[in-house]
Amino acid sequence: MMYFAHEMSRAALKPVRMLASAQSALLSHPLSPMSRIPGSRSLASAYGVFNDLTRRYPKPAFNLHSTVCDGETVKVTERIARRKPFGQLKHFERNVERPDDPKLLIVAPLSGHFASLLRGTVEAMLPAHDVYITDWRDACMVPATEGSFSLDDYIDYVIDFIAHLGPDVHVLAVCQPVVPVLAATALMAADDHPAAPRSLALMSGPIDGRIDPTAPCELASKHKLAWFRKNLIHTVPAPYPGVMRRVYPGFLQLTGFINMNFDRHVDAYRGLFRSIRDNNADEVTRHRDFYDEYLAVMDLPETYYLDTIQRVFQEFHLARGCFRHRGRLVDPAAIHNTALMTIEGEKDDISSPGQTRAAHDLCINVPSSRRLHHLQPGVGHYGVFNGRRWRDEIAPQLQKFIRSA
Repeated sequence: MMYFAHEMSRAALKPVRMLASAQSALLSHPLSPMSRIPGSRSLASAYGVFNDLTRRYPKPAFNLHSTVCDGETVKVTERIARRKPFGQLKHFERNVERPDDPKLLIVAPLSGHFASLLRGTVEAMLPAHDVYITDWRDACMVPATEGSFSLDDYIDYVIDFIAHLGPDVHVLAVCQPVVPVLAATALMAADDHPAAPRSLALMSGPIDGRIDPTAPCELASKHKLAWFRKNLIHTVPAPYPGVMRRVYPGFLQLTGFINMNFDRHVDAYRGLFRSIRDNNADEVTRHRDFYDEYLAVMDLPETYYLDTIQRVFQEFHLARGCFRHRGRLVDPAAIHNTALMTIEGEKDDISSPGQTRAAHDLCINVPSSRRLHHLQPGVGHYGVFNGRRWRDEIAPQLQKFIRSA
């Protein structure tokens, strides 16, 4: 009922939003007589903020149409290399012949935001890498006839995508997927799979959530799995293609994200109000570019979400050495030919420092000469894979690591 009520409230607000948008234009347009009334800019700004806070945010595009290779601007075309029901493998194809560039698979998180959240990650790696990314589907758009999707299915998808790209692929897992990607790599190593990754970089994820637990870890340990099933799992309503599918709705995940830094978001929208009022177009654009991405969220399949809560955040299966994939024990010690890098942010409040580095304690047969850990000072979770510190300090080290592997 909550999902249905959410959709009804959105529908009810649509005419109000349209009226607010019209009023904002009427009060701010330079040719409108009403724009000369004292206080009209402030009122127009308030209408603009209301529209931003209540509108529906669609899946963002990557909008990466070009990159620079050796000083030359080359065209980039997005192509789908492989399609599956709950996700697809997207290739950023550069219009240039560079056969020696490493093939890089970026495994995006399936944790509420779309893969385009890693736009800055892709952009920084494009000039010197042949980049692919996992583009997960919004669960409300997947018909119920496609069946369920679990954490084991996620691992199967990762193995399938790696195998599709063939040997000599390098893998970067950002945030949530560090556990299933490490498990997939261990399974491929144990099977002596010919396409096992040449290198694996794990970035800001919960390999061992027992280390300095953050708010998400504490929430998971505070409640039993039945609480999550009862309070956070809801049924997709019509007219979505996934009608009747049980999901963890994106709007609930977004509520959790916002509550973690509520004051910061309030200040951001106060800033938006002032920027619209003062006709500061650059600041308005900067704010909206960020929140167009941040407020675009997706639903997660029920089984996958509950699996992750239980096996990763409550029982810490991988860290405790009892993680199983379809009944088969996963042993990270099987990894020996894949180079391993871990990356963390000093101020990360989602996966605190130490949680990702724990992978080195599990992958005991990776030679020390093929290991690297990087702790980036002064950045939080988002800054590890986006922004200036990522571009100027983290990405160069990751690129050097990949080349050396």
